[in-house]
Amino acid sequence: MANSDKRILAAGTVTLRDNDGITEVLLVHRPRYDDWSLPKGKLESDELLPVCATRETVEETNVTTRLTTPVGEIVYPISSGTKLVSYWVGRTVREGRHRPNHEVDELAWFSITSALRRASYPDEREVIRRAVNLPATTPLVLLRHAKAISRSDWDGGTDHDRGLDERGRQQSKDLVSLLDAYGVQRVVTSSAARCARTVRPFAKARQVSVEAELALTEEAGVPDPRGVGRLMRKVAAQTAKSGVPTVVCGHRPVFPAMFDGLGIEPRSLTPAAALVAHLDGTGGIVALELHRPLI
Repeated sequence: MANSDKRILAAGTVTLRDNDGITEVLLVHRPRYDDWSLPKGKLESDELLPVCATRETVEETNVTTRLTTPVGEIVYPISSGTKLVSYWVGRTVREGRHRPNHEVDELAWFSITSALRRASYPDEREVIRRAVNLPATTPLVLLRHAKAISRSDWDGGTDHDRGLDERGRQQSKDLVSLLDAYGVQRVVTSSAARCARTVRPFAKARQVSVEAELALTEEAGVPDPRGVGRLMRKVAAQTAKSGVPTVVCGHRPVFPAMFDGLGIEPRSLTPAAALVAHLDGTGGIVALELHRPLI
Protein backbone atom coordinates (compact mmCIF):
# COMPACT_ATOMS: atom_id res chain seq x y z
CA MET A 1 0.00 0.00 0.00
CA ALA A 2 1.28 3.49 -0.84
CA ASN A 3 2.41 5.72 1.99
CA SER A 4 -0.01 8.61 1.52
CA ASP A 5 1.90 10.73 4.07
CA LYS A 6 5.20 10.67 2.16
CA ARG A 7 5.93 13.90 0.31
CA ILE A 8 8.19 13.76 -2.72
CA LEU A 9 9.55 17.18 -3.66
CA ALA A 10 10.36 18.05 -7.25
CA ALA A 11 10.93 21.15 -9.37
CA GLY A 12 10.77 22.21 -12.98
CA THR A 13 10.50 25.14 -15.35
CA VAL A 14 8.24 26.73 -17.86
CA THR A 15 11.13 27.49 -20.17
CA LEU A 16 10.43 30.25 -22.67
CA ARG A 17 12.24 31.69 -25.65
CA ASP A 18 11.53 34.40 -28.20
CA ASN A 19 11.46 33.24 -31.82
CA ASP A 20 10.99 36.17 -34.22
CA GLY A 21 8.66 37.90 -31.76
CA ILE A 22 6.72 34.74 -30.91
CA THR A 23 6.97 33.35 -27.37
CA GLU A 24 7.62 29.62 -27.39
CA VAL A 25 7.33 27.05 -24.61
CA LEU A 26 9.59 24.03 -24.21
CA LEU A 27 7.91 20.62 -23.70
CA VAL A 28 9.40 17.14 -23.47
CA HIS A 29 8.03 13.77 -24.56
CA ARG A 30 8.52 10.90 -22.12
CA PRO A 31 8.24 7.48 -23.79
CA ARG A 32 7.51 5.73 -20.48
CA TYR A 33 4.25 7.66 -20.15
CA ASP A 34 3.77 8.68 -23.79
CA ASP A 35 3.05 12.22 -22.63
CA TRP A 36 4.13 15.79 -23.33
CA SER A 37 5.04 17.69 -20.19
CA LEU A 38 7.15 20.44 -18.70
CA PRO A 39 10.75 19.51 -17.80
CA LYS A 40 10.93 18.59 -14.13
CA GLY A 41 12.42 16.07 -11.71
CA LYS A 42 12.88 15.03 -8.10
CA LEU A 43 14.86 16.99 -5.56
CA GLU A 44 18.20 15.51 -4.53
CA SER A 45 19.19 15.45 -0.87
CA ASP A 46 21.91 18.07 -1.23
CA GLU A 47 20.14 20.76 -3.25
CA LEU A 48 17.54 23.50 -3.07
CA LEU A 49 14.44 23.54 -5.23
CA PRO A 50 15.60 26.31 -7.62
CA VAL A 51 18.80 24.37 -8.24
CA CYS A 52 16.77 21.23 -8.89
CA ALA A 53 14.61 23.10 -11.41
CA THR A 54 17.55 24.23 -13.54
CA ARG A 55 19.45 20.96 -13.17
CA GLU A 56 16.49 18.84 -14.26
CA THR A 57 15.77 21.14 -17.18
CA VAL A 58 19.28 20.91 -18.57
CA GLU A 59 19.49 17.15 -17.89
CA GLU A 60 16.25 16.45 -19.73
CA THR A 61 16.65 18.93 -22.60
CA ASN A 62 20.24 20.20 -22.76
CA VAL A 63 18.73 23.68 -22.59
CA THR A 64 20.35 25.91 -19.96
CA THR A 65 17.98 28.31 -18.25
CA ARG A 66 18.04 31.03 -15.63
CA LEU A 67 15.09 31.30 -13.30
CA THR A 68 12.86 34.32 -13.03
CA THR A 69 9.45 34.49 -11.37
CA PRO A 70 8.14 31.50 -9.38
CA VAL A 71 4.90 30.22 -10.90
CA GLY A 72 3.62 28.04 -8.06
CA GLU A 73 3.34 24.33 -7.41
CA ILE A 74 1.16 21.43 -8.37
CA VAL A 75 0.33 18.50 -6.13
CA TYR A 76 -0.76 15.03 -7.17
CA PRO A 77 -0.77 11.48 -5.79
CA ILE A 78 1.75 8.89 -6.91
CA SER A 79 2.26 5.27 -5.85
CA SER A 80 4.75 6.18 -3.12
CA GLY A 81 2.89 9.16 -1.66
CA THR A 82 2.22 12.73 -2.76
CA LYS A 83 4.36 14.65 -5.23
CA LEU A 84 4.79 18.42 -4.97
CA VAL A 85 6.36 20.09 -8.00
CA SER A 86 7.48 23.73 -7.80
CA TYR A 87 7.82 25.66 -11.05
CA TRP A 88 9.65 28.80 -12.15
CA VAL A 89 9.66 30.70 -15.39
CA GLY A 90 12.92 29.73 -17.12
CA ARG A 91 14.58 32.07 -19.59
CA THR A 92 16.73 30.34 -22.17
CA VAL A 93 20.46 30.98 -21.82
CA ARG A 94 21.88 28.33 -24.12
CA GLU A 95 20.49 25.54 -26.30
CA GLY A 96 22.55 22.40 -26.75
CA ARG A 97 21.83 19.35 -28.83
CA HIS A 98 19.40 16.95 -27.21
CA ARG A 99 20.24 13.26 -27.46
CA PRO A 100 17.15 11.05 -27.15
CA ASN A 101 17.17 8.65 -24.20
CA HIS A 102 14.83 6.39 -22.26
CA GLU A 103 13.54 9.28 -20.14
CA VAL A 104 13.06 11.94 -22.83
CA ASP A 105 13.08 10.81 -26.43
CA GLU A 106 11.89 14.06 -27.96
CA LEU A 107 11.56 17.74 -27.15
CA ALA A 108 9.95 20.58 -29.03
CA TRP A 109 9.25 24.30 -28.83
CA PHE A 110 5.59 25.23 -29.18
CA SER A 111 3.73 28.50 -29.48
CA ILE A 112 1.69 29.24 -26.38
CA THR A 113 -1.54 28.08 -28.02
CA SER A 114 0.07 24.89 -29.32
CA ALA A 115 1.74 24.17 -25.97
CA LEU A 116 -1.61 24.42 -24.20
CA ARG A 117 -3.08 21.96 -26.69
CA ARG A 118 -0.13 19.55 -26.58
CA ALA A 119 0.57 19.45 -22.82
CA SER A 120 -0.93 16.23 -21.48
CA TYR A 121 -2.01 17.37 -18.00
CA PRO A 122 -4.56 20.04 -17.03
CA ASP A 123 -2.54 21.22 -14.01
CA GLU A 124 0.55 21.77 -16.17
CA ARG A 125 -1.54 23.64 -18.71
CA GLU A 126 -2.63 25.96 -15.90
CA VAL A 127 1.02 26.45 -14.88
CA ILE A 128 1.83 27.43 -18.48
CA ARG A 129 -1.08 29.91 -18.55
CA ARG A 130 0.12 31.55 -15.34
CA ALA A 131 3.73 31.66 -16.49
CA VAL A 132 3.14 33.34 -19.85
CA ASN A 133 0.91 35.98 -18.25
CA LEU A 134 3.51 37.04 -15.68
CA PRO A 135 5.49 40.21 -16.38
CA ALA A 136 9.14 39.83 -17.30
CA THR A 137 11.26 40.10 -14.14
CA THR A 138 14.88 40.21 -13.04
CA PRO A 139 16.07 38.62 -9.77
CA LEU A 140 17.65 40.75 -7.05
CA VAL A 141 19.05 38.36 -4.43
CA LEU A 142 19.40 39.74 -0.90
CA LEU A 143 21.92 37.52 0.85
CA ARG A 144 22.94 37.41 4.49
CA HIS A 145 26.59 36.50 4.87
CA ALA A 146 27.44 32.90 5.75
CA LYS A 147 28.25 31.73 9.29
CA ALA A 148 31.05 33.86 10.64
CA ILE A 149 33.69 33.22 13.27
CA SER A 150 32.13 34.25 16.57
CA ARG A 151 33.26 37.56 17.99
CA SER A 152 34.46 35.84 21.17
CA ASP A 153 36.74 33.53 19.16
CA TRP A 154 38.09 36.24 16.85
CA ASP A 155 41.50 37.69 17.68
CA GLY A 156 42.72 38.52 14.19
CA GLY A 157 42.17 42.26 14.14
CA THR A 158 39.13 44.49 13.72
CA ASP A 159 35.61 43.12 13.43
CA HIS A 160 35.63 44.28 9.81
CA ASP A 161 38.29 41.63 9.15
CA ARG A 162 36.42 38.76 10.86
CA GLY A 163 35.90 35.94 8.37
CA LEU A 164 33.86 32.75 8.08
CA ASP A 165 34.06 29.63 10.19
CA GLU A 166 34.18 26.12 8.69
CA ARG A 167 30.41 25.90 8.34
CA GLY A 168 30.30 29.33 6.72
CA ARG A 169 32.96 28.39 4.20
CA GLN A 170 30.87 25.39 3.13
CA GLN A 171 27.75 27.55 2.96
CA SER A 172 29.56 29.99 0.69
CA LYS A 173 30.47 27.14 -1.68
CA ASP A 174 26.89 25.85 -1.66
CA LEU A 175 25.65 29.29 -2.70
CA VAL A 176 27.35 28.98 -6.09
CA SER A 177 24.65 26.68 -7.48
CA LEU A 178 21.81 28.80 -6.06
CA LEU A 179 23.14 32.03 -7.57
CA ASP A 180 23.76 30.15 -10.82
CA ALA A 181 20.11 29.08 -10.90
CA TYR A 182 19.07 32.74 -11.05
CA GLY A 183 21.77 33.64 -13.56
CA VAL A 184 23.46 36.19 -11.28
CA GLN A 185 25.93 38.36 -13.18
CA ARG A 186 26.53 41.23 -10.74
CA VAL A 187 27.83 40.96 -7.17
CA VAL A 188 27.48 43.78 -4.63
CA THR A 189 28.61 43.25 -1.05
CA SER A 190 29.51 44.87 2.22
CA SER A 191 33.25 45.35 2.25
CA ALA A 192 33.51 43.41 5.54
CA ALA A 193 35.48 40.18 5.19
CA ARG A 194 32.63 37.86 6.21
CA CYS A 195 30.43 39.24 3.42
CA ALA A 196 33.16 39.43 0.79
CA ARG A 197 34.19 35.84 1.52
CA THR A 198 30.58 34.65 1.28
CA VAL A 199 30.34 35.74 -2.37
CA ARG A 200 33.94 34.99 -3.29
CA PRO A 201 33.46 31.34 -4.42
CA PHE A 202 30.69 32.38 -6.80
CA ALA A 203 32.54 35.42 -8.11
CA LYS A 204 35.68 33.35 -8.67
CA ALA A 205 33.84 30.47 -10.33
CA ARG A 206 31.94 32.75 -12.70
CA GLN A 207 34.67 35.37 -13.11
CA VAL A 208 32.40 38.16 -11.92
CA SER A 209 33.90 41.28 -10.37
CA VAL A 210 32.86 42.16 -6.81
CA GLU A 211 31.61 45.63 -5.92
CA ALA A 212 32.49 46.23 -2.25
CA GLU A 213 30.38 48.87 -0.52
CA LEU A 214 31.41 50.44 2.79
CA ALA A 215 27.84 51.72 3.19
CA LEU A 216 26.61 48.13 3.72
CA THR A 217 28.95 47.37 6.62
CA GLU A 218 27.66 47.29 10.19
CA GLU A 219 29.98 50.16 11.11
CA ALA A 220 28.58 52.46 8.42
CA GLY A 221 25.12 51.05 7.74
CA VAL A 222 23.68 50.87 11.25
CA PRO A 223 24.22 54.58 12.02
CA ASP A 224 23.21 55.63 8.49
CA PRO A 225 20.14 53.61 7.46
CA ARG A 226 19.14 56.28 4.94
CA GLY A 227 22.41 55.79 3.12
CA VAL A 228 21.74 52.06 2.98
CA GLY A 229 18.25 52.69 1.63
CA ARG A 230 19.56 55.01 -1.08
CA LEU A 231 22.11 52.43 -2.17
CA MET A 232 19.51 49.66 -2.31
CA ARG A 233 17.11 51.77 -4.37
CA LYS A 234 19.93 52.58 -6.76
CA VAL A 235 20.92 48.92 -7.16
CA ALA A 236 17.30 47.87 -7.62
CA ALA A 237 16.74 50.51 -10.31
CA GLN A 238 19.90 49.42 -12.11
CA THR A 239 18.87 45.77 -11.89
CA ALA A 240 15.39 46.43 -13.26
CA LYS A 241 16.62 48.66 -16.09
CA SER A 242 19.53 46.47 -17.19
CA GLY A 243 17.89 43.07 -16.70
CA VAL A 244 21.12 41.85 -15.07
CA PRO A 245 20.43 39.46 -12.16
CA THR A 246 22.20 40.82 -9.07
CA VAL A 247 23.11 39.67 -5.57
CA VAL A 248 23.65 42.01 -2.61
CA CYS A 249 25.32 40.54 0.49
CA GLY A 250 24.86 42.19 3.87
CA HIS A 251 24.65 41.85 7.66
CA ARG A 252 21.75 41.08 9.99
CA PRO A 253 21.81 44.53 11.70
CA VAL A 254 21.82 46.28 8.31
CA PHE A 255 19.02 44.28 6.71
CA PRO A 256 16.19 46.37 8.23
CA ALA A 257 17.51 49.38 6.31
CA MET A 258 18.06 47.29 3.19
CA PHE A 259 14.47 46.02 3.34
CA ASP A 260 13.09 49.47 4.08
CA GLY A 261 14.90 50.90 1.06
CA LEU A 262 13.12 48.38 -1.15
CA GLY A 263 9.74 48.55 0.58
CA ILE A 264 10.00 44.97 1.86
CA GLU A 265 8.42 43.96 5.15
CA PRO A 266 11.11 43.16 7.78
CA ARG A 267 11.94 39.51 8.23
CA SER A 268 14.67 37.42 9.81
CA LEU A 269 17.35 35.79 7.67
CA THR A 270 19.61 33.07 9.02
CA PRO A 271 23.27 33.06 7.94
CA ALA A 272 23.58 32.27 4.20
CA ALA A 273 19.83 32.67 3.64
CA ALA A 274 18.74 34.36 0.41
CA LEU A 275 15.62 36.45 -0.17
CA VAL A 276 14.99 36.71 -3.91
CA ALA A 277 13.05 39.77 -5.06
CA HIS A 278 11.75 39.52 -8.62
CA LEU A 279 11.66 43.03 -10.10
CA ASP A 280 9.61 44.16 -13.06
CA GLY A 281 10.86 46.77 -15.52
CA THR A 282 9.94 49.65 -13.19
CA GLY A 283 11.63 48.11 -10.16
CA GLY A 284 8.38 46.93 -8.61
CA ILE A 285 8.51 43.65 -6.70
CA VAL A 286 6.39 40.99 -8.42
CA ALA A 287 7.33 38.10 -6.11
CA LEU A 288 9.52 37.24 -3.12
CA GLU A 289 10.96 33.85 -2.23
CA LEU A 290 13.16 32.78 0.66
CA HIS A 291 15.77 30.05 0.51
CA ARG A 292 17.57 28.85 3.63
CA PRO A 293 20.93 27.05 3.56
CA LEU A 294 21.08 23.27 3.71
CA ILE A 295 23.60 23.31 6.57
